[in-house]
Amino acid sequence: MSIPGGPKILVVDDEAKIVDLVRAYLEKDGYRVIPAYDGKTALELAKREKPALVILDLMLPEMSGLDVCRQLRASSNISVIMLTARDDETDKLIGLELGADDYITKPFSPKEVVARVRAVLRRVLAAGAANPQDHLSLGDITIDFDAREVTVGDTPVELTPTEFNLLGALARHHGRTLTRLQLLDAAMGEAFEGYERTIDTHIKNLRRKIEKDPSSPTYIQTVYGVGYRFTLKPANRPQ
Repeated sequence: MSIPGGPKILVVDDEAKIVDLVRAYLEKDGYRVIPAYDGKTALELAKREKPALVILDLMLPEMSGLDVCRQLRASSNISVIMLTARDDETDKLIGLELGADDYITKPFSPKEVVARVRAVLRRVLAAGAANPQDHLSLGDITIDFDAREVTVGDTPVELTPTEFNLLGALARHHGRTLTRLQLLDAAMGEAFEGYERTIDTHIKNLRRKIEKDPSSPTYIQTVYGVGYRFTLKPANRPQ
């Protein structure tokens, strides 16, 4: 049974059996589950209930999971785990492009879903609590680790939890090259069983939000064959 006051999880899938199965395991782990069976209802519930995380199927009636994710990202930085019935790298990359924090391919173990939910929420909470009242200013970028807020100049920038963790890791080690694997662990957590190139997609999204010219980045530099580094020096060439 869910614990009163436990984190809310919005589970969206048009197959009631899947929703019921995931719900049973999440509630056993202490979460409060909000079920939805189509994209339109999911958006309404997300706006009203303000869940901590959304488990979102790609194939939905009324509106696709990708469209739901796109609209969620336009108005919030809520954590999103995508479900896909197709073991297709393209689907996963599209989801990540839209700002999903993780993905799970069907068929899946409900225990795996619970583990992924724990990992995503743990990253968000740990990143916010690890450095209370901690601010970092580099160039015109300011990161407030306590509030999990980023500003570029005087403009607030909305980042997903994964993007914030990724920027935080790069900024804390500015000037140092971090490998894709190091960034994967820092931004996604060690429990994330993805591939290292996942980081490239998140870097692309991050550059769009914080760089004046994402095609010729000033801050996040590519170190070819290795990974990325945060630097205040202008890029020598487009990345």
